[in-house]
Amino acid sequence: MPRPPEDFAELYGTRFAGIAVQLYAYLGDHAEAQDLTQKAFCRALERWPAVSGYTDPAAWVRHVAWNLATSRLRRLQHPVRFLQRQRVPDPVPGPSPDRIVLLEALATLPPVQRRALVLRHLGQLTTAEIAEQEGVAEGTVRSWLSRGHAVLAARLDDREAWHA
Repeated sequence: MPRPPEDFAELYGTRFAGIAVQLYAYLGDHAEAQDLTQKAFCRALERWPAVSGYTDPAAWVRHVAWNLATSRLRRLQHPVRFLQRQRVPDPVPGPSPDRIVLLEALATLPPVQRRALVLRHLGQLTTAEIAEQEGVAEGTVRSWLSRGHAVLAARLDDREAWHA
């Protein structure tokens, strides 16, 4: 099998982890996030002559990865909930309590707000970049972020008050 082009290898090396972390926050499943990120990069490699000519090839890969994650969530929404209720605790230490609380709070948000918050804070995208990726106006993204922040703040404050 031929080696991937140097510019693709550089893109993969510098952007894989960041995209996978975003998908992990969105999906709540680290392995699934890595798999979908890998699939997005595979699609980019298949189309590399075209993708490499884009202004921001990483944005294309990120967009594909998010589309894959959203599709996966839609398909697995009901079975995943069932399996999570049936799951036996792992003997391996899990994520920190703060991470669990944050992931639970993010999971309660509508998908557009959750995507916007993850892209903004973990992906470090601007509202303009998020708007371009989601195909909406910047004002819509600002609204999603504002509503998402408000809901998260309320949920996290409620959890802290409850555990105090």
